Parts: sequence; structure tokens; C-alpha cells
Amino acid sequence: MHWQTSRFDIDLSLPRVMGIVNVTPDSFSDGGEHASTLAALRHCEQLLMEGAHILDIGGESTRPGSPAVPLDEELARVLPVVRGAARLGVPLSVDTYKPEVMRAVLEAGADIVNDIWALRRQGAAAVVTSHPRCGVCLMHMHRDPQTMQVAPMEGDVVPQVVAFLQERAQVLTELGVAPERIVLDPGIGFGKTVAQNFSLLARQHDLRVGDLAWLAGWSRKSSLGHATGRDKPADRVAASLAAAVLAVDRGARVVRVHDVRETVDALRVWQAMQAA
Repeated sequence: MHWQTSRFDIDLSLPRVMGIVNVTPDSFSDGGEHASTLAALRHCEQLLMEGAHILDIGGESTRPGSPAVPLDEELARVLPVVRGAARLGVPLSVDTYKPEVMRAVLEAGADIVNDIWALRRQGAAAVVTSHPRCGVCLMHMHRDPQTMQVAPMEGDVVPQVVAFLQERAQVLTELGVAPERIVLDPGIGFGKTVAQNFSLLARQHDLRVGDLAWLAGWSRKSSLGHATGRDKPADRVAASLAAAVLAVDRGARVVRVHDVRETVDALRVWQAMQAA
């Protein structure tokens, strides 16, 4: 199994670690720490030294209740970082739902579009389908970042998530996008209750959409804080490692994380167990 992207075919026979680079002042975990271009590029280099296989650059916080960022401001945040990071020789993902940002970052050297809206915004699917190779991550989100936790999903979320992502993947493949370009994300925390998030982890083997690979994004999420009693996101590292290993053990091929070095070590232990 591999993930075809603009410049790289990413081997998914082993789990891959996607390091988070938030170029934002208000992200829930590390907002403001890497908001300048120089600080963000230094963070990119640090994550690569720690073992990241993919970098995920984002210029707009998607924490519950976060306001939308104007297009010009998001472009000003992410474009200089993408241009600089494109020289690092590693796959670059950009976390955005705006088609104008998608087009600009792909032209600047990005490899993957990581869209919490699963290309539902007008013009977004056209950007990906018109590109010859870029990878895409389609995520399930209930409602939108401003309202998703005001009225979370109801009932059994597993079949609902599967049906939604199956439909979104089918739209792309019917438009000519090769399945090898598509990875799916169940959207942990995006409009789900704590119990629903953990049901997605417990029943991750039931998340099947053809042969498409899955990405898991549990890092420092509030559900982990609920389970452990850790209010501060930075205190949820151990819980994040446990969730990442459990997700990989249940079939996730990519984990999106803040704590790269620790996650790489935890997955090496898992791989050693598998090899034995």
C-alpha cells in the first residue's frame, strides 16, 4: 500500500508519523509557538530530526468554536513556510479547506491537501482533480468548527462516518482521482462526543472504504483529557502515545501528532512486537 502525492509515493506498509506544524496564534495545543515563518521552519527541521515522515502545515485553527481566518491572512501564514519546507525533501501536507489556498500551496511545492471539509467547499474538489498527482486526506466533520460541539452527532457514529467518507471518496474517484491518492480520517473530536470518539477507536477495524488507508488524529485531544483528567493539552502526551499505538494496531497507516519523537519511539516498540 502506498499514498501517491505530488513528489512522493509514501510507503504505507509501515505506519507513518505526520508531524503537526501550526502556523497559528490560537491552536488548542501549541498556538503561537511557531506562528512566525522562521519559528515554523525551525519546528519543521526539529520534527524531521525527531523522525517525522510527513509534515502537516496549518494556518487556521480548527479547535471547537474557533473563528474562520480570512483568505489573505491564511495565505500569508502558510505560503512562506511551504516554500521554505519544500526544500527539506519530505512530503508536505497543508491543512486547509479553502480552494485558493490549496491551489497556491500546491504550486509552491506542497504534496498533500488535508481538508477537514473533505473537499465539500465550492471549487475544492476541482483543485485536487485538476492536479495530476497530489495526495488528499478527506476528513469527516459534523457541522463546522464553530458549531460542531454545540450539537454533536447522535447515535452510532461508525456507520455514519463510513457512509460519509465512502461517498466523498466515490465523488473523487468518479472525477478521475486515483484511489492511491486518497487517505481517510474519521475526524476524532470533530462533532463527536467522548464516547463516540472512543467507539471509533475501539471499532476502527469496521472503518472500511475499499482499500483506502486511514489517518488517525488523536494527539492531545480533549477526549484524552476526559479519560485521564489532564486538563492541559501539553499534559496529554502519554495518553496521545497510547491512542496512536492503539490506532495503528487497529489499522491506521498514518498518525498525525504533536509529539513526534515520543510517537516514533512508541511505534518502534509496536513494530518490534509485530516482528517477533
